Amino acid sequence: MKGARRYPPLADYALIGDCHSAALVSRRGSIDWCCLPRFDSDSCFGRLLDWRAGGYFEITPQVRCRVRRRYLPNSLILETTFSAGRNEARLLDFFAMRKGGRRRPRRELLRVIQGVRGTVRFDVRLLPRFDFGAVKPWIYRVERRAYVAAGGDTGLLIGGDVRLLHDEAGHALSAQVAVTRGMRRYLAVQFVAPEDLDDASTQTESRATLAHHFEETLAWWQSWAAKLVYPQTSEVGLVRSAIVLKALTHAPTGAIVAAPTTSLPEQVGGPRNWDYRFSWLRDSVFTVRALSALGLEAEADGFRRFIQRTTAGNVEDLQVLYGVDGKRRLSEQELKHLEGWRGSRPVRIGNDASCQYQADMYGLVLELFWRWSERGSAQAERYWSFLSCLVEAAIARWRLPDRGMWEVRSRPRHFVNSKVMCWAAVNRGVALAEKQSLPAPLQRWRRARAEMRRAIESRGMDHRRGIFVQSFGATAVDAALLLLPSVEFVTYEDERMRRTAEQIRQELSVGGLILRYRTRDGLPRGEGVFLACTFWLAECFAHQGRTREARALFTRACACANDLGLFAEEYAPHGRQLLGNFPQGLTHLAHISASLALEQA
Repeated sequence: MKGARRYPPLADYALIGDCHSAALVSRRGSIDWCCLPRFDSDSCFGRLLDWRAGGYFEITPQVRCRVRRRYLPNSLILETTFSAGRNEARLLDFFAMRKGGRRRPRRELLRVIQGVRGTVRFDVRLLPRFDFGAVKPWIYRVERRAYVAAGGDTGLLIGGDVRLLHDEAGHALSAQVAVTRGMRRYLAVQFVAPEDLDDASTQTESRATLAHHFEETLAWWQSWAAKLVYPQTSEVGLVRSAIVLKALTHAPTGAIVAAPTTSLPEQVGGPRNWDYRFSWLRDSVFTVRALSALGLEAEADGFRRFIQRTTAGNVEDLQVLYGVDGKRRLSEQELKHLEGWRGSRPVRIGNDASCQYQADMYGLVLELFWRWSERGSAQAERYWSFLSCLVEAAIARWRLPDRGMWEVRSRPRHFVNSKVMCWAAVNRGVALAEKQSLPAPLQRWRRARAEMRRAIESRGMDHRRGIFVQSFGATAVDAALLLLPSVEFVTYEDERMRRTAEQIRQELSVGGLILRYRTRDGLPRGEGVFLACTFWLAECFAHQGRTREARALFTRACACANDLGLFAEEYAPHGRQLLGNFPQGLTHLAHISASLALEQA
């Protein structure tokens, strides 16, 4: 692929964010992906998907340096250290946070260059490109050291204490900065709606204010992390995964995005490139489960409220994913002007999976409310009309084939995981009605539940081997079967589950990691190993007492994170590279669940 080498590996990137939007920062100090003011907004820096046209914000040392990086403890503030002989400087990158930011976010990206010893000189280049690289903004000076970049529905206010030069022909800003020991220089990029850019109250902030934003942001993240409840013997990556999941939460609504990126490929040069900047019921319910296990009840309650509002209490309006504001129409389209990461086309925005029928959605919502009830809430009656309608929908539609949790683009099938989740919807509905004395046709629901179980245990198993299979009548297994015990369809210790887990290990293992499946799905073959599946198997083995094997799987999967503890969606064992959207929430929450299961074991 021509020009592919220009693109850094995905492992080179770090996440920063403010629970409204996010950015990816490379090891060499370049922001190559940023969407403002929301996760699902158009990009203003998008070099990740087109090296020439996408735009970037680069702060790079002028000489070759040794690079070290980390997050400041229990925070999402990135510290990158550049060393060359006796000279050393740090670059701090973060989105400014504050108390009350859910309703009044700063929408401010801050970069701080800090001298440590000697002298380090940096080149600064800021090349904003709006609407996924399609718009070169109008850039003009508003103060001595401040500029505005405006175009379409995006406006950026660019300030700080660095004197920037305007390259009018290149629609860019640049500077050279030298720092010595103890010096700090600040650069800030703040989103401002274009119609507000001429407002007299819109002005850049002082150096002292920007310094305060750093202290305030560090305190905000560390205060949030202090709420985590987890075994002190747990590996350190558990806290990092929790912080990533928090960063993927859209604070105003409680929605949780699957990832902050779009169209990062599951195979370099392949077509499996999807937009993940939306809130999936499935991923979000799993995330709530993981965060609840760490004592974070506010996030669980926020997402529950998001689902209730978004569906308007109407089962017919339920779909598998939504925009972060509850938007339903997420039509998929291709951006043909972008070459894609390392030439991986098409680049897509929107996601047609929003129109798919995936039968597990009923069980996911009932599971969410059931777990909420188990944590001590007695308010299920407030939502009972909606929840009982979900149970009825599961009973009415469980016999239909669907696209499954993997959102296959081939013909619908009778996926066993989907059937089990319909069973779970009825099972949790019965349990809620019994526990809280809610009105329900319990006798009919119990009959339907029994009928579903009979069908799954007769048609969803390979009886010769005594294992569950991917779909009715199939012989192949699917890593989604590892989730059956999580809704109590079977126990982890059930012999059928033990055999199924072992078959998954034998049939789907590649390089010590676990594939999703090996069957056809309507798209050209070729993808990496889905990392969440390896953590699921580790969790399953831990609950089955196979602790040594569980630990080996867990360690192997953890080795696929980058140096900052961030996981992508997939991993290529042979090429040893991260693949798919990054960082991926589903992988991080599976990492948390497996870590806690190993602690229990």
